[in-house]
Amino acid sequence: MKVGLFIRISLFCLFFALGQLSSAQTSASSPSASPSLEQRVADLEAYVNNSARGADAANGQAISNISGPGPAHNAWMMTCAALVLFMTLPGLALFYGGLVRAKNVLSILAQCLGIAGLVTILWWAVGYSLVFSRGSPLIGGLKFAFLRGVDAHPNGDYSYWVSQNVFAMYQLMFAIITPALIIGAVAERMKFAAVLVFVAVWMFAVYFPIAHMVWGIDGWMNGVWNPNAKITAIDFAGGTVVHMSSGWSALVLCILLGHRIGFRKEVMAPHSMVLCMVGTGLLWVGWYGFNAGSALAPDGIAANAFMATTLATAVASFTWAMLEYALRGKPSVLGFCSGAVGGLVVITPACGYVDPTGAVIIGVAAGIVPFFACTKLKSWLGYDDALDTFGVHAVGGTLGAFLTGVLATASVNPNLSLSATAPLNPATQNGLARIVGHTLWLEQLKVIGVTILFAVVGSAIIGAIVRGLIGLRIAPDIERQGLDINQHGEEGYITS
Repeated sequence: MKVGLFIRISLFCLFFALGQLSSAQTSASSPSASPSLEQRVADLEAYVNNSARGADAANGQAISNISGPGPAHNAWMMTCAALVLFMTLPGLALFYGGLVRAKNVLSILAQCLGIAGLVTILWWAVGYSLVFSRGSPLIGGLKFAFLRGVDAHPNGDYSYWVSQNVFAMYQLMFAIITPALIIGAVAERMKFAAVLVFVAVWMFAVYFPIAHMVWGIDGWMNGVWNPNAKITAIDFAGGTVVHMSSGWSALVLCILLGHRIGFRKEVMAPHSMVLCMVGTGLLWVGWYGFNAGSALAPDGIAANAFMATTLATAVASFTWAMLEYALRGKPSVLGFCSGAVGGLVVITPACGYVDPTGAVIIGVAAGIVPFFACTKLKSWLGYDDALDTFGVHAVGGTLGAFLTGVLATASVNPNLSLSATAPLNPATQNGLARIVGHTLWLEQLKVIGVTILFAVVGSAIIGAIVRGLIGLRIAPDIERQGLDINQHGEEGYITS
Protein backbone atom coordinates (compact mmCIF):
# COMPACT_ATOMS: atom_id res chain seq x y z
CA MET A 1 0.00 0.00 0.00
CA LYS A 2 2.78 2.36 0.85
CA VAL A 3 4.44 1.59 -2.49
CA GLY A 4 1.17 2.29 -4.35
CA LEU A 5 0.64 5.54 -2.48
CA PHE A 6 4.22 6.60 -3.25
CA ILE A 7 3.74 5.86 -6.95
CA ARG A 8 0.51 7.88 -7.06
CA ILE A 9 2.14 10.85 -5.32
CA SER A 10 5.14 10.66 -7.65
CA LEU A 11 2.94 10.61 -10.77
CA PHE A 12 0.91 13.57 -9.46
CA CYS A 13 4.10 15.58 -8.91
CA LEU A 14 5.40 14.66 -12.37
CA PHE A 15 2.17 15.74 -14.14
CA PHE A 16 2.04 18.95 -12.10
CA ALA A 17 5.62 19.79 -13.07
CA LEU A 18 4.95 19.10 -16.75
CA GLY A 19 1.83 21.29 -16.59
CA GLN A 20 3.77 24.15 -15.09
CA LEU A 21 6.50 23.81 -17.71
CA SER A 22 3.95 23.83 -20.54
CA SER A 23 2.24 26.89 -19.06
CA ALA A 24 5.54 28.71 -18.81
CA GLN A 25 6.41 27.93 -22.43
CA THR A 26 2.97 29.12 -23.58
CA SER A 27 3.32 32.34 -21.63
CA ALA A 28 6.69 32.97 -23.17
CA SER A 29 5.44 32.46 -26.74
CA SER A 30 2.11 34.37 -26.70
CA PRO A 31 0.90 37.70 -25.27
CA SER A 32 -0.91 37.77 -21.96
CA ALA A 33 -4.70 37.67 -22.08
CA SER A 34 -4.76 40.57 -19.66
CA PRO A 35 -3.35 43.87 -20.96
CA SER A 36 -1.13 45.97 -18.78
CA LEU A 37 -2.42 48.99 -16.90
CA GLU A 38 -0.66 51.26 -19.42
CA GLN A 39 -2.39 49.48 -22.32
CA ARG A 40 -5.78 49.76 -20.65
CA VAL A 41 -5.33 53.48 -20.02
CA ALA A 42 -4.14 53.97 -23.61
CA ASP A 43 -7.28 52.25 -24.91
CA LEU A 44 -9.47 54.57 -22.83
CA GLU A 45 -7.59 57.57 -24.23
CA ALA A 46 -8.08 56.21 -27.75
CA TYR A 47 -11.82 55.86 -27.09
CA VAL A 48 -12.13 59.44 -25.88
CA ASN A 49 -9.93 60.78 -28.69
CA ASN A 50 -11.64 58.67 -31.40
CA SER A 51 -8.34 57.09 -32.43
CA ALA A 52 -7.03 53.56 -32.83
CA ARG A 53 -6.38 51.19 -29.94
CA GLY A 54 -2.99 49.55 -29.70
CA ALA A 55 -4.58 46.30 -30.87
CA ASP A 56 -5.84 48.04 -34.04
CA ALA A 57 -2.33 48.69 -35.33
CA ALA A 58 -1.11 46.51 -38.18
CA ASN A 59 1.63 45.05 -35.98
CA GLY A 60 -0.28 45.39 -32.70
CA GLN A 61 0.54 42.75 -30.07
CA ALA A 62 -1.55 44.08 -27.21
CA ILE A 63 -4.92 42.55 -26.41
CA SER A 64 -7.60 45.14 -25.69
CA ASN A 65 -10.24 44.87 -23.00
CA ILE A 66 -12.31 47.22 -25.20
CA SER A 67 -12.28 45.10 -28.33
CA GLY A 68 -15.68 46.04 -29.73
CA PRO A 69 -17.49 49.26 -30.63
CA GLY A 70 -17.79 52.19 -28.28
CA PRO A 71 -21.25 52.52 -26.68
CA ALA A 72 -21.30 56.32 -26.96
CA HIS A 73 -20.14 56.23 -30.59
CA ASN A 74 -22.83 53.72 -31.54
CA ALA A 75 -25.52 55.66 -29.69
CA TRP A 76 -24.47 58.86 -31.45
CA MET A 77 -24.41 57.27 -34.90
CA MET A 78 -27.74 55.46 -34.50
CA THR A 79 -29.31 58.77 -33.48
CA CYS A 80 -27.73 60.53 -36.46
CA ALA A 81 -28.90 57.78 -38.82
CA ALA A 82 -32.46 58.27 -37.60
CA LEU A 83 -32.10 62.04 -38.07
CA VAL A 84 -30.93 61.63 -41.67
CA LEU A 85 -33.85 59.32 -42.46
CA PHE A 86 -36.04 61.95 -40.80
CA MET A 87 -34.83 64.37 -43.48
CA THR A 88 -36.48 62.29 -46.20
CA LEU A 89 -39.38 60.81 -44.27
CA PRO A 90 -41.16 63.05 -43.57
CA GLY A 91 -38.94 66.16 -44.02
CA LEU A 92 -38.32 66.24 -47.77
CA ALA A 93 -41.69 64.63 -48.48
CA LEU A 94 -43.52 67.47 -46.70
CA PHE A 95 -41.22 70.18 -48.06
CA TYR A 96 -41.70 69.08 -51.67
CA GLY A 97 -45.30 68.02 -51.02
CA GLY A 98 -46.26 71.51 -49.87
CA LEU A 99 -44.68 73.10 -52.94
CA VAL A 100 -46.67 71.17 -55.55
CA ARG A 101 -50.35 71.64 -56.41
CA ALA A 102 -52.87 69.81 -54.23
CA LYS A 103 -53.68 67.26 -56.94
CA ASN A 104 -50.08 65.99 -56.89
CA VAL A 105 -49.15 66.00 -53.21
CA LEU A 106 -49.47 62.22 -52.74
CA SER A 107 -47.30 61.55 -55.78
CA ILE A 108 -44.42 63.25 -53.96
CA LEU A 109 -44.99 61.22 -50.81
CA ALA A 110 -45.25 57.98 -52.81
CA GLN A 111 -42.04 58.72 -54.70
CA CYS A 112 -40.14 59.40 -51.47
CA LEU A 113 -41.42 56.18 -49.91
CA GLY A 114 -40.78 54.16 -53.07
CA ILE A 115 -37.23 55.44 -53.38
CA ALA A 116 -36.56 54.66 -49.71
CA GLY A 117 -37.58 51.03 -50.18
CA LEU A 118 -35.85 50.56 -53.53
CA VAL A 119 -32.53 52.06 -52.45
CA THR A 120 -32.53 50.03 -49.24
CA ILE A 121 -32.78 46.81 -51.28
CA LEU A 122 -29.97 47.91 -53.59
CA TRP A 123 -27.84 48.94 -50.59
CA TRP A 124 -28.29 45.53 -48.98
CA ALA A 125 -27.51 43.66 -52.21
CA VAL A 126 -24.38 45.44 -53.45
CA GLY A 127 -24.61 49.19 -52.87
CA TYR A 128 -22.82 49.35 -49.53
CA SER A 129 -20.08 47.09 -50.83
CA LEU A 130 -19.59 49.05 -54.06
CA VAL A 131 -19.16 52.26 -52.07
CA PHE A 132 -17.26 51.24 -48.93
CA SER A 133 -15.36 48.03 -49.59
CA ARG A 134 -11.86 48.19 -51.01
CA GLY A 135 -11.71 47.79 -54.76
CA SER A 136 -10.47 50.16 -57.43
CA PRO A 137 -10.15 53.96 -57.27
CA LEU A 138 -13.45 54.22 -59.18
CA ILE A 139 -15.67 51.62 -57.52
CA GLY A 140 -15.53 49.25 -54.58
CA GLY A 141 -15.56 45.46 -54.64
CA LEU A 142 -18.11 42.85 -53.57
CA LYS A 143 -16.62 41.91 -50.20
CA PHE A 144 -19.69 43.19 -48.36
CA ALA A 145 -22.34 42.09 -50.90
CA PHE A 146 -25.63 41.22 -49.17
CA LEU A 147 -24.04 42.86 -46.11
CA ARG A 148 -21.95 39.72 -45.62
CA GLY A 149 -19.65 40.22 -42.64
CA VAL A 150 -21.24 43.57 -41.79
CA ASP A 151 -21.80 43.03 -38.09
CA ALA A 152 -21.26 44.80 -34.78
CA HIS A 153 -17.48 44.78 -35.19
CA PRO A 154 -16.09 48.13 -36.43
CA ASN A 155 -14.56 48.50 -39.89
CA GLY A 156 -11.22 50.14 -39.15
CA ASP A 157 -11.10 51.71 -42.62
CA TYR A 158 -13.73 54.22 -41.48
CA SER A 159 -14.07 54.10 -37.70
CA TYR A 160 -12.42 52.18 -34.88
CA TRP A 161 -15.37 52.65 -32.54
CA VAL A 162 -18.59 52.49 -34.61
CA SER A 163 -20.11 49.10 -35.43
CA GLN A 164 -19.95 48.47 -39.15
CA ASN A 165 -23.67 47.61 -39.29
CA VAL A 166 -24.47 50.98 -37.71
CA PHE A 167 -22.09 52.73 -40.14
CA ALA A 168 -23.75 50.93 -43.08
CA MET A 169 -27.22 52.01 -41.98
CA TYR A 170 -26.06 55.59 -41.46
CA GLN A 171 -24.66 55.75 -44.98
CA LEU A 172 -27.84 54.13 -46.33
CA MET A 173 -29.79 57.22 -45.27
CA PHE A 174 -27.56 59.38 -47.50
CA ALA A 175 -28.14 56.99 -50.38
CA ILE A 176 -31.91 57.29 -49.85
CA ILE A 177 -32.19 61.07 -49.80
CA THR A 178 -29.89 61.70 -52.78
CA PRO A 179 -32.16 60.37 -55.56
CA ALA A 180 -35.21 61.62 -53.65
CA LEU A 181 -33.91 65.16 -54.18
CA ILE A 182 -34.11 64.68 -57.95
CA ILE A 183 -37.89 64.34 -57.97
CA GLY A 184 -38.28 68.02 -57.12
CA ALA A 185 -37.21 69.00 -60.63
CA VAL A 186 -39.57 66.57 -62.38
CA ALA A 187 -42.54 66.91 -60.04
CA GLU A 188 -46.08 66.77 -61.39
CA ARG A 189 -45.29 65.11 -64.71
CA MET A 190 -43.12 61.94 -64.43
CA LYS A 191 -44.47 58.39 -64.31
CA PHE A 192 -44.04 56.58 -61.01
CA ALA A 193 -42.64 53.52 -62.80
CA ALA A 194 -40.16 55.69 -64.69
CA VAL A 195 -39.00 57.26 -61.42
CA LEU A 196 -38.22 53.83 -59.96
CA VAL A 197 -36.43 52.53 -63.06
CA PHE A 198 -34.41 55.71 -63.47
CA VAL A 199 -33.36 55.72 -59.80
CA ALA A 200 -32.40 52.02 -59.85
CA VAL A 201 -30.03 52.47 -62.78
CA TRP A 202 -28.82 55.90 -61.63
CA MET A 203 -27.62 54.51 -58.32
CA PHE A 204 -25.23 52.16 -60.13
CA ALA A 205 -24.12 54.58 -62.82
CA VAL A 206 -23.80 57.78 -60.80
CA TYR A 207 -24.22 57.55 -57.03
CA PHE A 208 -22.20 54.46 -56.15
CA PRO A 209 -19.13 55.47 -58.22
CA ILE A 210 -19.09 59.09 -57.02
CA ALA A 211 -19.61 58.08 -53.38
CA HIS A 212 -16.75 55.58 -53.59
CA MET A 213 -14.41 57.99 -55.33
CA VAL A 214 -15.00 60.70 -52.72
CA TRP A 215 -15.54 58.65 -49.52
CA GLY A 216 -14.18 55.16 -50.20
CA ILE A 217 -10.95 54.31 -48.41
CA ASP A 218 -9.18 53.82 -51.75
CA GLY A 219 -11.29 56.34 -53.67
CA TRP A 220 -9.77 58.36 -56.50
CA MET A 221 -10.83 61.70 -54.95
CA ASN A 222 -10.66 60.91 -51.21
CA GLY A 223 -8.08 63.51 -50.28
CA VAL A 224 -8.33 62.93 -46.52
CA TRP A 225 -7.98 59.16 -46.08
CA ASN A 226 -6.43 57.88 -49.30
CA PRO A 227 -2.75 58.90 -49.50
CA ASN A 228 -2.75 57.71 -53.13
CA ALA A 229 -5.72 59.82 -54.22
CA LYS A 230 -5.13 61.45 -57.60
CA ILE A 231 -7.43 64.34 -56.71
CA THR A 232 -6.87 65.43 -53.10
CA ALA A 233 -10.31 66.94 -52.62
CA ILE A 234 -12.38 67.11 -49.41
CA ASP A 235 -16.13 66.73 -48.88
CA PHE A 236 -17.15 66.45 -45.25
CA ALA A 237 -20.81 65.46 -45.57
CA GLY A 238 -21.83 65.26 -49.22
CA GLY A 239 -21.69 68.50 -51.21
CA THR A 240 -20.49 66.59 -54.27
CA VAL A 241 -21.77 63.10 -53.46
CA VAL A 242 -25.31 64.14 -52.53
CA HIS A 243 -26.19 67.65 -53.72
CA MET A 244 -24.17 68.07 -56.88
CA SER A 245 -24.91 64.57 -58.16
CA SER A 246 -28.66 64.93 -57.58
CA GLY A 247 -28.91 68.58 -58.63
CA TRP A 248 -27.11 68.26 -61.95
CA SER A 249 -28.96 65.02 -62.71
CA ALA A 250 -32.24 66.80 -61.95
CA LEU A 251 -31.46 69.48 -64.54
CA VAL A 252 -30.86 66.89 -67.25
CA LEU A 253 -34.00 64.95 -66.38
CA CYS A 254 -36.29 67.99 -66.30
CA ILE A 255 -34.99 69.05 -69.72
CA LEU A 256 -35.65 65.55 -71.10
CA LEU A 257 -39.19 65.66 -69.70
CA GLY A 258 -40.01 69.13 -70.96
CA HIS A 259 -42.26 71.76 -69.44
CA ARG A 260 -45.37 71.03 -67.43
CA ILE A 261 -48.63 71.76 -69.23
CA GLY A 262 -49.42 75.42 -68.63
CA PHE A 263 -45.86 76.35 -67.65
CA ARG A 264 -45.58 80.18 -67.59
CA LYS A 265 -49.25 80.37 -68.62
CA GLU A 266 -51.00 79.15 -65.48
CA VAL A 267 -50.44 79.87 -61.81
CA MET A 268 -48.59 76.91 -60.27
CA ALA A 269 -48.25 78.24 -56.75
CA PRO A 270 -47.49 75.93 -53.80
CA HIS A 271 -50.71 74.47 -52.42
CA SER A 272 -49.54 74.59 -48.76
CA MET A 273 -46.77 76.79 -47.46
CA VAL A 274 -47.62 75.40 -44.02
CA LEU A 275 -46.47 71.93 -45.10
CA CYS A 276 -43.43 73.49 -46.77
CA MET A 277 -42.48 75.30 -43.56
CA VAL A 278 -42.94 72.15 -41.45
CA GLY A 279 -40.81 70.20 -43.92
CA THR A 280 -38.11 72.88 -43.79
CA GLY A 281 -37.96 72.66 -40.01
CA LEU A 282 -37.69 68.87 -40.15
CA LEU A 283 -34.92 69.13 -42.73
CA TRP A 284 -33.00 71.62 -40.61
CA VAL A 285 -33.21 69.44 -37.50
CA GLY A 286 -32.38 66.27 -39.41
CA TRP A 287 -29.44 67.95 -41.12
CA TYR A 288 -27.55 67.95 -37.82
CA GLY A 289 -27.38 64.18 -38.15
CA PHE A 290 -26.28 64.63 -41.76
CA ASN A 291 -23.47 67.10 -41.01
CA ALA A 292 -22.38 66.60 -37.41
CA GLY A 293 -22.87 62.85 -37.75
CA SER A 294 -20.34 62.74 -40.58
CA ALA A 295 -17.59 63.12 -37.97
CA LEU A 296 -18.50 59.52 -36.99
CA ALA A 297 -17.99 60.42 -33.33
CA PRO A 298 -19.44 62.84 -30.78
CA ASP A 299 -16.17 64.75 -30.75
CA GLY A 300 -14.83 68.25 -31.35
CA ILE A 301 -15.10 67.96 -35.12
CA ALA A 302 -18.78 67.07 -34.79
CA ALA A 303 -19.25 70.04 -32.46
CA ASN A 304 -17.74 72.38 -35.04
CA ALA A 305 -19.94 70.91 -37.79
CA PHE A 306 -22.99 71.45 -35.57
CA MET A 307 -22.10 75.09 -35.00
CA ALA A 308 -21.19 75.78 -38.63
CA THR A 309 -24.45 74.22 -39.81
CA THR A 310 -26.49 76.41 -37.48
CA LEU A 311 -24.72 79.64 -38.42
CA ALA A 312 -24.76 79.11 -42.18
CA THR A 313 -28.40 78.01 -42.28
CA ALA A 314 -29.74 80.88 -40.19
CA VAL A 315 -27.69 83.47 -42.11
CA ALA A 316 -28.73 82.08 -45.50
CA SER A 317 -32.41 82.00 -44.57
CA PHE A 318 -32.27 85.61 -43.42
CA THR A 319 -30.23 86.74 -46.43
CA TRP A 320 -32.59 85.19 -49.00
CA ALA A 321 -35.68 86.73 -47.37
CA MET A 322 -34.04 90.14 -47.04
CA LEU A 323 -33.14 90.05 -50.73
CA GLU A 324 -36.83 89.48 -51.46
CA TYR A 325 -37.68 92.34 -49.10
CA ALA A 326 -35.29 94.68 -50.91
CA LEU A 327 -36.15 93.65 -54.46
CA ARG A 328 -39.85 92.78 -54.18
CA GLY A 329 -41.01 94.64 -51.12
CA LYS A 330 -42.15 91.50 -49.23
CA PRO A 331 -40.16 88.79 -47.46
CA SER A 332 -41.97 85.49 -48.06
CA VAL A 333 -42.13 82.32 -46.00
CA LEU A 334 -41.01 80.51 -49.16
CA GLY A 335 -37.96 82.78 -49.21
CA PHE A 336 -37.06 81.96 -45.62
CA CYS A 337 -37.51 78.24 -46.33
CA SER A 338 -35.55 78.30 -49.57
CA GLY A 339 -32.72 80.23 -47.93
CA ALA A 340 -32.55 77.77 -45.04
CA VAL A 341 -32.32 74.78 -47.36
CA GLY A 342 -29.79 76.62 -49.52
CA GLY A 343 -27.64 77.30 -46.46
CA LEU A 344 -27.82 73.67 -45.40
CA VAL A 345 -26.75 72.56 -48.87
CA VAL A 346 -23.81 74.95 -49.23
CA ILE A 347 -22.40 74.29 -45.74
CA THR A 348 -22.60 70.50 -46.15
CA PRO A 349 -19.14 69.88 -47.68
CA ALA A 350 -17.49 72.51 -45.47
CA CYS A 351 -19.10 72.13 -42.04
CA GLY A 352 -16.30 70.04 -40.57
CA TYR A 353 -13.56 72.21 -42.03
CA VAL A 354 -14.51 75.89 -41.54
CA ASP A 355 -14.49 78.19 -38.54
CA PRO A 356 -17.46 80.37 -37.44
CA THR A 357 -16.52 83.27 -39.70
CA GLY A 358 -16.20 80.90 -42.64
CA ALA A 359 -19.65 79.52 -41.86
CA VAL A 360 -21.17 83.01 -41.86
CA ILE A 361 -19.49 83.82 -45.18
CA ILE A 362 -20.93 80.62 -46.61
CA GLY A 363 -24.35 81.55 -45.24
CA VAL A 364 -24.31 84.91 -47.00
CA ALA A 365 -23.17 83.33 -50.28
CA ALA A 366 -25.83 80.62 -49.92
CA GLY A 367 -28.53 83.26 -49.54
CA ILE A 368 -27.43 85.20 -52.62
CA VAL A 369 -26.17 82.83 -55.34
CA PRO A 370 -28.96 80.21 -55.26
CA PHE A 371 -31.51 83.06 -54.97
CA PHE A 372 -30.47 84.42 -58.35
CA ALA A 373 -30.16 80.91 -59.79
CA CYS A 374 -33.79 80.21 -58.86
CA THR A 375 -35.24 83.60 -59.76
CA LYS A 376 -33.13 84.74 -62.73
CA LEU A 377 -31.12 81.86 -64.24
CA LYS A 378 -34.16 79.60 -64.58
CA SER A 379 -36.09 82.39 -66.27
CA TRP A 380 -33.26 83.20 -68.67
CA LEU A 381 -32.66 79.58 -69.73
CA GLY A 382 -36.31 78.52 -69.70
CA TYR A 383 -36.07 75.04 -68.13
CA ASP A 384 -38.92 73.83 -65.89
CA ASP A 385 -37.20 72.86 -62.65
CA ALA A 386 -40.49 72.58 -60.78
CA LEU A 387 -39.23 72.87 -57.18
CA ASP A 388 -35.79 74.42 -57.84
CA THR A 389 -33.70 71.31 -57.26
CA PHE A 390 -31.07 72.53 -59.69
CA GLY A 391 -31.04 76.09 -58.40
CA VAL A 392 -30.60 75.02 -54.77
CA HIS A 393 -28.82 71.68 -54.83
CA ALA A 394 -26.70 71.79 -58.00
CA VAL A 395 -25.77 75.47 -57.77
CA GLY A 396 -25.56 75.39 -53.98
CA GLY A 397 -23.61 72.14 -53.87
CA THR A 398 -21.14 73.39 -56.47
CA LEU A 399 -20.72 76.68 -54.61
CA GLY A 400 -20.18 74.82 -51.34
CA ALA A 401 -17.58 72.49 -52.80
CA PHE A 402 -15.60 75.45 -54.14
CA LEU A 403 -15.88 77.56 -50.97
CA THR A 404 -14.69 74.57 -48.94
CA GLY A 405 -11.40 74.78 -50.82
CA VAL A 406 -11.13 78.49 -50.06
CA LEU A 407 -12.24 78.58 -46.42
CA ALA A 408 -11.12 75.23 -44.96
CA THR A 409 -8.73 75.53 -42.02
CA ALA A 410 -6.76 72.94 -40.10
CA SER A 411 -7.47 74.82 -36.87
CA VAL A 412 -10.89 73.14 -36.64
CA ASN A 413 -9.97 69.77 -38.14
CA PRO A 414 -6.52 68.25 -37.53
CA ASN A 415 -7.02 65.84 -40.44
CA LEU A 416 -6.20 68.78 -42.72
CA SER A 417 -2.76 69.29 -41.16
CA LEU A 418 -1.41 65.76 -41.54
CA SER A 419 1.98 65.74 -43.20
CA ALA A 420 2.65 64.00 -46.48
CA THR A 421 5.82 62.59 -44.93
CA ALA A 422 4.34 61.46 -41.61
CA PRO A 423 5.77 58.07 -40.61
CA LEU A 424 4.10 54.70 -40.05
CA ASN A 425 0.39 55.38 -40.42
CA PRO A 426 -0.75 55.74 -44.06
CA ALA A 427 -3.83 57.65 -42.90
CA THR A 428 -1.55 60.48 -41.79
CA GLN A 429 0.07 60.91 -45.18
CA ASN A 430 -2.63 62.72 -47.12
CA GLY A 431 -0.53 65.76 -47.97
CA LEU A 432 -3.35 68.24 -47.35
CA ALA A 433 -1.10 70.28 -45.08
CA ARG A 434 0.72 71.49 -48.18
CA ILE A 435 -2.37 72.79 -49.99
CA VAL A 436 -4.94 73.85 -47.36
CA GLY A 437 -5.09 77.63 -47.49
CA HIS A 438 -3.18 77.67 -50.76
CA THR A 439 -4.22 75.53 -53.73
CA LEU A 440 -6.92 73.29 -52.27
CA TRP A 441 -9.52 75.18 -54.29
CA LEU A 442 -7.91 73.82 -57.46
CA GLU A 443 -8.45 70.27 -56.24
CA GLN A 444 -12.03 71.20 -55.45
CA LEU A 445 -12.52 72.42 -59.02
CA LYS A 446 -11.34 69.01 -60.22
CA VAL A 447 -13.82 67.09 -58.09
CA ILE A 448 -16.56 69.51 -59.20
CA GLY A 449 -15.75 68.78 -62.84
CA VAL A 450 -15.71 65.00 -62.38
CA THR A 451 -19.00 65.05 -60.45
CA ILE A 452 -20.76 67.16 -63.08
CA LEU A 453 -19.45 64.89 -65.85
CA PHE A 454 -20.70 61.71 -64.17
CA ALA A 455 -24.07 63.21 -63.24
CA VAL A 456 -24.85 64.90 -66.57
CA VAL A 457 -23.62 62.18 -68.92
CA GLY A 458 -24.97 59.34 -66.80
CA SER A 459 -28.39 60.93 -66.34
CA ALA A 460 -28.71 61.83 -70.01
CA ILE A 461 -28.01 58.26 -71.08
CA ILE A 462 -30.24 56.68 -68.44
CA GLY A 463 -33.06 59.14 -69.11
CA ALA A 464 -32.93 58.48 -72.85
CA ILE A 465 -33.01 54.71 -72.30
CA VAL A 466 -35.93 54.85 -69.88
CA ARG A 467 -37.84 57.17 -72.20
CA GLY A 468 -37.31 54.74 -75.06
CA LEU A 469 -38.32 51.67 -73.04
CA ILE A 470 -41.32 52.72 -70.93
CA GLY A 471 -41.62 56.48 -71.41
CA LEU A 472 -40.83 59.16 -68.87
CA ARG A 473 -43.89 61.33 -68.95
CA ILE A 474 -47.51 60.79 -68.00
CA ALA A 475 -50.29 61.39 -70.53
CA PRO A 476 -51.56 64.99 -70.86
CA ASP A 477 -55.06 64.17 -69.54
CA ILE A 478 -53.55 62.53 -66.44
CA GLU A 479 -51.30 65.53 -65.90
CA ARG A 480 -54.28 67.87 -66.03
CA GLN A 481 -56.34 65.78 -63.65
CA GLY A 482 -53.46 65.07 -61.28
CA LEU A 483 -51.06 62.24 -60.48
CA ASP A 484 -52.60 61.34 -57.13
CA ILE A 485 -55.87 59.91 -58.31
CA ASN A 486 -54.50 58.47 -61.56
CA GLN A 487 -51.15 57.03 -60.46
CA HIS A 488 -51.99 56.06 -56.88
CA GLY A 489 -55.79 55.86 -56.68
CA GLU A 490 -55.96 58.30 -53.77
CA GLU A 491 -56.41 61.97 -53.04
CA GLY A 492 -54.46 64.03 -50.56
CA TYR A 493 -57.50 66.04 -49.53
CA ILE A 494 -61.14 64.96 -49.61
CA THR A 495 -63.37 68.00 -49.29
CA SER A 496 -66.79 66.44 -49.78
